[in-house]
Amino acid sequence: MESIIYVGVDVHKATNSVCMFDREHNRYLGEAARMEAGAQFLTKFLRKARKDFALAPSVRFLIGYEAGPTGFGLCRAMNKVQGCTCVIMAPTTIARASGQKVKTDRRDAMLLAVTLANGTYRKVALPDSEDEAAKEYTRMRNTLARHLKKAKQNLLSFLLRAGCSYPFPGSYWTGKFRQWLKSIRFGNGLLQLAFEQYLQETEDLRAKLELIDARIEELADSERYREKVGRLVCFTGIQTHLALSFCCEVGDFSRFPDARRFASFLGICPGQESSGQKVRYNTITKCGNTRLRLLLVEAAKGIKRSSPYGKSKRILARQQGQCPSVIAYADRGSRRVRGKIAQLEKKGKNCNVATVAGARELACFIWGMMTDNIG
Repeated sequence: MESIIYVGVDVHKATNSVCMFDREHNRYLGEAARMEAGAQFLTKFLRKARKDFALAPSVRFLIGYEAGPTGFGLCRAMNKVQGCTCVIMAPTTIARASGQKVKTDRRDAMLLAVTLANGTYRKVALPDSEDEAAKEYTRMRNTLARHLKKAKQNLLSFLLRAGCSYPFPGSYWTGKFRQWLKSIRFGNGLLQLAFEQYLQETEDLRAKLELIDARIEELADSERYREKVGRLVCFTGIQTHLALSFCCEVGDFSRFPDARRFASFLGICPGQESSGQKVRYNTITKCGNTRLRLLLVEAAKGIKRSSPYGKSKRILARQQGQCPSVIAYADRGSRRVRGKIAQLEKKGKNCNVATVAGARELACFIWGMMTDNIG
């Protein structure tokens, strides 16, 4: 029978804390050690441990660390080391004692080692290098979009302080509004310079976003993502960058056995506090992929704003060439989400609560679309 030593690693930018646990004999192997961050130092430590504890060559190391800002590099590197298997553990599935007042890297490493040995955790799916690169690119796009939103707010705030308000009815950032911005002149040179800097920042960020969106369209049309993205954009409210984000961040949708598990992965299902005869639901769990959850809520808002009486030209263009059953399923999902939000708002629910409920419905339809459960 193969013997396994469980290695918990508390990972940081500069240092790692490592603890080894032998489940067969229910004991830790030595004290938790601290070392420099990097796969080469962890590999050296494990080789030394084989000699120090006289471990047989057949003994394998199962290494685990929490998902976090350090990424997947350590996991990929350790999986290439002979006799080692590395997994990334979802932080929300690691049980911690309530009321514990002492938290150190050493204790965290010990907890991870024991959790590995007991199997009381859930693995984070390890994306391949292409999916990870696409994920980082789409995340960069969203970061720039937030910067653009802030730049627009800064410009509008400046105009309000300067006593220069938009004189026409209608929305901001339309073609008419941009023409009005270009016609503004201030008598004071410093005010004019400040206005031009604010305006130039918004124009530069908008131009960058247009270039990035064009590159995302090219990437989504590649052989790797074309079919998946083409299906997802059939839903109202889901544009190309959102569809590509789902494809590269989720990876294999079939690893979720049902739509409920997929919604749980997104942290968009309600929490529950029930005891005895009382059943009480509270706010959504917010566990799992935060970015996809936010994008999903934005998509639900897009469905809410769409017309229930027909499809726009953009939706028709995105659905062109798709299988009729796929289009019918996407239309059914959009109607279901729109109806869910309207029903809850009619009952007096807060608009944000209703939108999140609609986003959960949309998540379930997305799972069905990507796993061919569209019957």
